[in-house]
Amino acid sequence: MQAPSSEDLRSTPSRNSSIRLGHNPSPLQSHRQSFTESLRGHPPSPRSTRQPSLSQAQLHELLKNPPTAGSADARFSGRDWQTIGVGELCDPADLRFVEIDTGIEEATNVLITSGAHVLLVRHRKDERAAHATYDYRDLTQYLLFATGQLQPDEEHFPVFTSLAKKAQAGHTIPLRDAKSLGNKEPFMTLPSNANLTHAIEVFGGGVHRIVIVEEGTDNVVGILSQLRLVKFLWENGRNFPSIDRLYPQTIKDLGIGSQQTISINGDKALKEALKLMNNEGLTSLAVVDNHLNVVGNISNVDVKLLTKSSSAPLLDNTCIHFISVILSTRGMNDGKDSFPVFHINPYSSLAHTVAKLVATKAHRMWVTDSPSPSVSATPISTNLISQPSVPHPPSYLSSLPQSNPPFVPLSTTPSVSASALPGANMGGRLVGVVSLTDILNLFARASGLHPTDPDERRRQRRRSSSSSMMRGSLDSARSSSLDVSTGNIKR
Repeated sequence: MQAPSSEDLRSTPSRNSSIRLGHNPSPLQSHRQSFTESLRGHPPSPRSTRQPSLSQAQLHELLKNPPTAGSADARFSGRDWQTIGVGELCDPADLRFVEIDTGIEEATNVLITSGAHVLLVRHRKDERAAHATYDYRDLTQYLLFATGQLQPDEEHFPVFTSLAKKAQAGHTIPLRDAKSLGNKEPFMTLPSNANLTHAIEVFGGGVHRIVIVEEGTDNVVGILSQLRLVKFLWENGRNFPSIDRLYPQTIKDLGIGSQQTISINGDKALKEALKLMNNEGLTSLAVVDNHLNVVGNISNVDVKLLTKSSSAPLLDNTCIHFISVILSTRGMNDGKDSFPVFHINPYSSLAHTVAKLVATKAHRMWVTDSPSPSVSATPISTNLISQPSVPHPPSYLSSLPQSNPPFVPLSTTPSVSASALPGANMGGRLVGVVSLTDILNLFARASGLHPTDPDERRRQRRRSSSSSMMRGSLDSARSSSLDVSTGNIKR
């Protein structure tokens, strides 16, 4: 099949613009009271009022037999999926815009409160063209910068410290400046009449989302993500025989996924996990115990729990503790306990794997084998390597929003062991990972297309992560960037 033309597909990684470090008062000055701080006393445990949770047997059955595909959409019955237009899968109601001069705090508030996974960045409020995006990976990077965890190389140290001092002085940092911290997701567009073959080849190479524009214009009409396409092909699989025949086969037989996994020990500090995700370009990270058993999962979306000053101690606490906070928060939101279900085994069928991805809205499933012997319930202390820091503003999180904060005193809560987590004994030893990229790459190849090898993308990403993070971010922006002052694309 003919590759998409330059007009069909345009890749314009956004320029190093930048996110604003909000001005926050010192601890000696007035402090905005968080939700937890406003409570006179600690309320009873949420578990005392939750609805009954699933039993271990019921949960095992759910993991063994996940929900089946939903009913197929009659609009696509009898059609070849390769001829379906990308615009047919998009909903304009999903679009959320912010302007290039919007401050980082306001943009983060829109991201969290709207429930969107990504915001489109435009120059003016009266236009429908987007030039960049702002998502939870950008927020993760901003939090690392705000806490002095993001380290520049010597060449770019003056630029980096200048931005930090600007924030320290209380100046609003707009998105145009914030994006200078580095680009984590290439800005891809496709016209709405382009067919799904173009999208699946791009997704199969590791791109997570594509902005869909009106034919012949730059007006955005929708966003197509990897997950949305996988869900569409899952729910309508019976209409597409070349894909449907793959679902009964096992992950092992299909040979998909990677055995080169990236994980973090649960006793490591949360800030180390965020740095690892940022450096490796990951949207989620497996948390393991000392025997490499999977005990949990941390994703970029979870950083919404870190956007208040009362949450700052979580960064120095362990990953295991943060997982307990995540599960507790989900439990209060849902009214019942929440268990991690982000793992499969090599003999899981593709149908089982895709069903779990769709049900959990995850980007990857961890491949595990039988659990190794349990670790001690006592957490192992970890000596973290200190790094020279650059100036950053105090109380960096007080002005950022947080949804449904957990009912815990964050500064004093003790560490939690891996064995104490609900459902922790249901995992296994980490041996691989299967992502949405792997699945869409498989679908593309099974349909005679030629997507980029995702393993090569992973190798390139890891090679680049061995060099300075800031050097990589700034150098990548030189080849193709958005000139935010003129609105022109430079190459």
